[in-house]
Amino acid sequence: MNLERFISKKIGKTIFEYKMIEENDKILVGVSGGKDSMTLLYDLVKRQKSFPIKYSIEAVHIKTDISHCLEKRIEELFKEWGVKYHIIKVNVLKRLRADKKMNCFWCSTQRRMELLKIAKKNGFNKIALGHHLDDIIETFLMNIFFKSEIATMLPVFKYKKYPCLVIRPLALVKEEEIAQFAENKNFDNLISSCPYGKNSKRLEIRRMIKDLAKNNKSIRENIFKAMKNVNVKYLLQDTSLNIYKKE
Repeated sequence: MNLERFISKKIGKTIFEYKMIEENDKILVGVSGGKDSMTLLYDLVKRQKSFPIKYSIEAVHIKTDISHCLEKRIEELFKEWGVKYHIIKVNVLKRLRADKKMNCFWCSTQRRMELLKIAKKNGFNKIALGHHLDDIIETFLMNIFFKSEIATMLPVFKYKKYPCLVIRPLALVKEEEIAQFAENKNFDNLISSCPYGKNSKRLEIRRMIKDLAKNNKSIRENIFKAMKNVNVKYLLQDTSLNIYKKE
């Protein structure tokens, strides 16, 4: 199997299914240096050459004081791929209040705010992020187990306070597919793992899904499809809304 073509087809299907890219879009790609965002940027750059819709892209790398990466190598790839890029330094730890503990959500929020600021300042109408199918289903289960809520990351999302759309073209691609592709392309080890994420709730969910997948290879796709196949008739209703009250 040609893995690059396989992943590219999945990305193309996602882009068209969710109408992610439109004529003359100016897209800012968030690049951490990890396998996911590097794969996303690689595909969007290559896709420009034959894609029927014209769009422009730039990359931004948010450099934090927590995780470390091979910044020079990342910049080399940006230049090799002909991508205009921005390097922004963010001291996440200093932004944390003294009475709070560092966690993945806080760090992610700080980086996301910087992306939104850069997008607004430079006239980008879309931000592309490297979240894949596994990220989406893990978030779905995390919200159920730890927030008592049925919700997940959306392939296309609009903030109320910001004019740009967030798009996730890797939404149909599995992490294991990306990992193999990044290894083949030699950009799989450009960033070190975050010390604060080693015992996260997401890792708990990831291990659980991995165990379930041992007996059901389609478990990830089934969870993803379930989010689009909601039978409201067989979901509990909030009785506090008095939806069954007769007038």
